[in-house]
Order: sequence, then structure tokens, then C-alpha cells
Amino acid sequence: MSKVTKASQLFKDGCACSQAILTAYGEPLGIPHKVAMQIAAGFAGGMRLGETCGAVTGAFMVLGLRYASENSETVAGRAGIYARVAEFTGKFQSRNGSIICRELLGCDVSTPEGRKEAQERNLFKTVCVRIVEDAAAILEEMEAESRPDAGSRS
Repeated sequence: MSKVTKASQLFKDGCACSQAILTAYGEPLGIPHKVAMQIAAGFAGGMRLGETCGAVTGAFMVLGLRYASENSETVAGRAGIYARVAEFTGKFQSRNGSIICRELLGCDVSTPEGRKEAQERNLFKTVCVRIVEDAAAILEEMEAESRPDAGSRS
């Protein structure tokens, strides 16, 4: 099963978008299923604020696992991951117009009214599934593009 399919299935089975991405990609990078679920649990729905999409924050975590240097506690050691995050963000925004949950969904899921609207419009089963799959596909593209680079941790 591809990681895109795995992330999509995890989401459809009830995981949060952030959990689906981190779990599908984190396990092969050494993060146990349960740990990935716990780490990513609070990021769905734009961190419950309608802000940065959970699939995006999950992808940022994956990028950190893949590309952060052993020196990531220093500014210089984080430079490479910052470039990867910017690359992912650009690709995601190009495809979806935003990385902000409430903008992607057209309603603010941080409010009871917004959650109700999202449920009534079936957004979690349509838009969110597509977004999880898109975030996963971008991670796949970035991994494929970096394979010749011996410095990556793919």
C-alpha cells in the first residue's frame, strides 16, 4: 500500500488529518504508530483554531524527520528543513490556494457553527480527504526529487 493510500485510509478510518500524515510517514522513519498518533493528535482543524491545516503540520513533522540535520538545535542546522518546509508550503498553496484550514474548508471548524457546517456539507469526507491525499502526494514528490541527494534521511 502506498503511503498516500495509507494516509488517506487512516483519515477515512477516523484519524485526524495530522495523525494520518505523521503515522503513514513516521513509521518507516522510526516513529511508532502510537507515538505518531499522540504527537499529532492536537494539530487537526488547524490546531483546533482553524489555522494551519493539520495535514500540512503533519507534513512539516515528516519533513523534520526526513531532512532536519543532526545539528537541528542550531540556526544553521535548521536551514535545510526551513527550505523544505518553504518548498512544501509553496507546492501546497499552489494546488490548494492556502494552508489555512478555515480557508481550505470555507468555514471555521474552531467554532461549533463551523463544525456543524463542515459536517452538513460533508467537508471532512470530501475536501479533507483530498487535502490529506494531496499533502501525502507532495511528500512523495519531494522524496522522489531528493533521492539522488545522499544527505537526505529518506
